[in-house]
Amino acid sequence: MAQPRSDHHRGPIRKDLALIADMIESGTRVLDIGCGEGVLLDHLVHVKGVDGRGIELSQAGVNACVRQGLSVIQGDADTDLVDYPSLAFDYAVLSETLQATRAPDELLRQLVRIARHAIVSFTNFGHWRIRWNLFLGGRMPAIGEGEHWYDTPNIHLCTMLDFSELCDQLDLRVVRAVSVGNDGVSREIRRIGRAANLRGAKGIFLLTHN
Repeated sequence: MAQPRSDHHRGPIRKDLALIADMIESGTRVLDIGCGEGVLLDHLVHVKGVDGRGIELSQAGVNACVRQGLSVIQGDADTDLVDYPSLAFDYAVLSETLQATRAPDELLRQLVRIARHAIVSFTNFGHWRIRWNLFLGGRMPAIGEGEHWYDTPNIHLCTMLDFSELCDQLDLRVVRAVSVGNDGVSREIRRIGRAANLRGAKGIFLLTHN
């Protein structure tokens, strides 16, 4: 297992990724699902000393991770998590990937099956800026990869209220919830109501079974 060390040679990671890293205990077993080019996974392995693994759909992302010495395989979150044994990890991380999956409810079930805790982050489509732009311009936002609504990977858009309701339906407990504004300011969410839904551009949820 990699040992924690100073990351003075590494640049800072995005605020939302740093918040996810803060939710993860050092020395634990972590699976980063949809890990992209490995920015978060690299930080977790080399700064927090976790036993980190990754799964990524794109071959380019897998190649980028392997070049950094990260243990990442190519796979599809929608279909391949069933092959992992139950409680194989302490944390399963799904960062900015939920909205691109075919069955978010089943994916959440798999996350809390294979790990004691799941950490899920996503763009909150209930944020006031998205509502305002839709109201004024009448056009869907192009968020994530792609320049238009039709070429982004997003197929299941949700708000923080939607996600909270899904957690209730799946009998999942929200251990911690944080919203991140467009200005990078984070806020602890004590109650996931309309006010939190309006303010947060992104939501980050730490989940476990009830």
